[in-house]
Amino acid sequence: MRRPVIGITCYVEPAKFTVWDLPVALLPYMYVEQVVRAGGQPVVLPPAGDPGPVVSRLDGLVLAGGGDIDPARYGEPPHDRTGYVREFRDEAEFTVLRAALDAGLPFLGVCRGMQVLNVALGGSLHQHLPDVVGHQGHSPEPGRFGHLPVTPRPGTRLAKALGTDPVTVPHYHHQAIDRLAPGLAVAATAEDGTIEAVEPDSGGFVMAVQWHPEAAADCALFEALVAAC
Repeated sequence: MRRPVIGITCYVEPAKFTVWDLPVALLPYMYVEQVVRAGGQPVVLPPAGDPGPVVSRLDGLVLAGGGDIDPARYGEPPHDRTGYVREFRDEAEFTVLRAALDAGLPFLGVCRGMQVLNVALGGSLHQHLPDVVGHQGHSPEPGRFGHLPVTPRPGTRLAKALGTDPVTVPHYHHQAIDRLAPGLAVAATAEDGTIEAVEPDSGGFVMAVQWHPEAAADCALFEALVAAC
């Protein structure tokens, strides 16, 4: 059986590798490994050219993590901790997401990917979550995941994949959903009330989580995506 082709969006950042120091289209390899492990064929999608029509060549889409979305997209000035805004990436990912939703393409949003989904559908974000929850547990220090429990809500696609008991997952985010977009429902929360997963009220396979399933020991969410494909 042919592996479903799963597009994964990526970063463009300065990087050093072998003898080079250049701008690079890059993606943590954990995403690639998890898609392969789940039975899919990963294809990396850089934020360049005209990405919308590429959706017709895919069986599924993952919007990966990354820097913050320009808060002008949800009508707010930037917080002094908002950073790594890349307008070209915002433009590309909002375009490819719209095309995927219009086509009914199975979709998994990861961290920034969940935020793109919420903002694209009319929601807003807390620009610096520690201001809201009073702790740094969701992003304890640069380059280190936090490990906090989330609780999936019964009856959701997420609960079908993970169960309804609290599950400890890897976190690395300083932003989160503030105003939930129309048409989305909360699928999981953290103990501090942070929205940690959303799904549409109805429709095809659309799932988005605020944590980083690519860094988890299991590949349950990627398996669910590939199964939907």
